[in-house]
Amino acid sequence: MTQIEDAKRGVITEEMKFIAEREGIDPEKLRKLVAKGYTVIFRNKVHDWVKPVAVGKGVRVKINANIGTSRDIINVKEEIEKAKVAVKYGADTIMDLSTGGDLDEIRRRIMKAVDVPVGTVPIYQAAEEMLAKGKAIIEMSEDDMWNAVEKHFKDGVDFATIHVGVTKEVVEKMKRVKRIVGMVSRGGTFLAAWILHWGKENPFYKDYEYLLELAKEYDVVLSLGDGLRPGGLPDSGDELQISELYTLGRLVKKAREFGVQTMVEGPGHVPIDQIPAQIRLMKIATDNAPVYVLGPIVTDIFPGYDHIAAAIGGAIAALNGADFLCYVTPAEHLGLPTVEHVKEGVIATKIAAHAVNLTRFEDDYKWDYEMSLARGALNWGRQYELAFDKEKFLEIRKKRPTKSEGCSMCGELCAIKIIQGMLRMTNK
Repeated sequence: MTQIEDAKRGVITEEMKFIAEREGIDPEKLRKLVAKGYTVIFRNKVHDWVKPVAVGKGVRVKINANIGTSRDIINVKEEIEKAKVAVKYGADTIMDLSTGGDLDEIRRRIMKAVDVPVGTVPIYQAAEEMLAKGKAIIEMSEDDMWNAVEKHFKDGVDFATIHVGVTKEVVEKMKRVKRIVGMVSRGGTFLAAWILHWGKENPFYKDYEYLLELAKEYDVVLSLGDGLRPGGLPDSGDELQISELYTLGRLVKKAREFGVQTMVEGPGHVPIDQIPAQIRLMKIATDNAPVYVLGPIVTDIFPGYDHIAAAIGGAIAALNGADFLCYVTPAEHLGLPTVEHVKEGVIATKIAAHAVNLTRFEDDYKWDYEMSLARGALNWGRQYELAFDKEKFLEIRKKRPTKSEGCSMCGELCAIKIIQGMLRMTNK
């Protein structure tokens, strides 16, 4: 049985109990949300060392960190370090997007290195194996694609991005609907190119029930990929993006009926004023499936700072119903992120998620409330205890040239200290 099948039967699984306790919510409420497909639980049946995580309605907004090798840079040790650093600074899940080296070994080593759910994009491996043979990506056979999916599921990945919505119909529309940036999803592009070359339907769409059978066997959450997400602000909300979205909505319904958990991936680059409408439309089109967004990135002119642009978009998206934020690092659009980039990306996205979570969960707000008390009392020790990134806190504090109670910006002109002193004097 899958989590959604058990939930429909009225069974509260061990995973639901674990998550309910961690989230501070009623297990029965969680069961009902899982039964409807409004919330999903990441835990592949064979990934027995993972701590399950829930994404969707009624639980905290979660964040994901992408890591992985490229064909240019293959350093497995560093990718494992990135995974550990991401988890240390708040990532709820990791996605291994490796495209260079021994992908099987890399994936398995990353999964062993962390105890959080791990996701992948299996089509990347099918494509890389073609290139390793000296062939073009479009020479992939349908069996090559399915073999990659099955291999990842057997290895224990908890969720997988499958670009099921890149159909032959929408690829034909691409000939008519012109975009500024074009198609930026790697997996989606591999399939679109394959469709254009062979004139055949996307195998994952054509044989969707077989995909559901594989996912059901291992209880993998299918992350229905946004192959036609906008890669630049001018393309946001166009016919291609919305057409794919409604296809994904139909596939969500079919998966739920089949007993498979699904979530839907969302837009990449979206003007800030369009984010609320786009998230709400995604929820309507997919009957409240969990929404997984990359950013969204709200401006295109700040390469090197895209983690900040994405955190702004992520906070607005989460406030309007997005459930799962994929981090963006300072290296986005520029190169493979370093360990430090991973840390910066995770913390920026964590800020976005926490800013929304504290409005929904008393414990999250209490953390901020306690920090306010500590600041009001100029209690630096307590502020250190409550600081999310204690290393950064100490790094900045140690550079102070003054030993006054305030920070070095205010020193003896500390507003808090002055007003407290005056209030004490006037109350005598």
